[in-house]
Amino acid sequence: MVHVNPERFVIAQFSDLHCGGPRFDEHLLERVIREINELKPDLVVVPGDLTTDGYRDEYEVAKAHLEAVECANLIVIPGNHDSRNVGYLHFVELFGARWGRLDFETASSGPRAAPLKIRVVSVDSSKPDLNDGEVGRHRYQWLADQLGDSDEDVFKIAVIHHHLVGIPNTGRERNIVLDAGDVLELFATHGVDLVLAGHKHVPYVWPVGGMLVCTSGTASTWRTRANIPPSYNVLIIGRDNIAVEIIDSSGEGRRRLDFDTRKCLEVRGGGRLEAVHNHGAGSPTG
Repeated sequence: MVHVNPERFVIAQFSDLHCGGPRFDEHLLERVIREINELKPDLVVVPGDLTTDGYRDEYEVAKAHLEAVECANLIVIPGNHDSRNVGYLHFVELFGARWGRLDFETASSGPRAAPLKIRVVSVDSSKPDLNDGEVGRHRYQWLADQLGDSDEDVFKIAVIHHHLVGIPNTGRERNIVLDAGDVLELFATHGVDLVLAGHKHVPYVWPVGGMLVCTSGTASTWRTRANIPPSYNVLIIGRDNIAVEIIDSSGEGRRRLDFDTRKCLEVRGGGRLEAVHNHGAGSPTG
């Protein structure tokens, strides 16, 4: 159990670094990590695609950058690009296990206020040399055991690389988790509140089955979709609400989405960051 002081829990989520690729921008990644360090989040989540082709030298570049993250609680999982060329072996050597669990407890705001308990379970959905993802039936029981019962008074977060639902403005729908329906049902029946993913290079938030499914864009590459810039997410989890801030990696703008309840039954916003350079910092974008 990791004890954190604030009443609210802050997560920085950035993914799809693609170190080693021709469109990788080292300066963007340095800026993102610098801003995250200034934020001092309770948890940093990097849901995959650290590299472009899974080669050792690409992993070493990613490792050097991620070592600059000052947060003590860092979750990193591989993506489909990281498992190319048997690169998942480099991942294990440099970053450790490809799935795991962390438990947190926030400080109480008063004698009658119970601490906020948070459980984070991460799983590798990549398959060697395939862009498609799959969790696999052989991991369902492990996931169920780690997530626990649905009626527990715990805010539950699942971390996975591949998207579980379609993301608008990413072109033809492909490379989704092959067993997405079963995984969504497993998450829902075990009380998952929030799913953090990457993969499609477009930030988007879907409320699905009582969960928020929150994807992050590419943080540090210009492998972007149309006018959607590189970006990362900051999530602020309170007792009665979740705020998701989608932040342009170059500092040109941001958008905040607010969700009213822990189970996301009422929504005051939703969508993606698009062409923020044309709107100015803090402006919503259609």
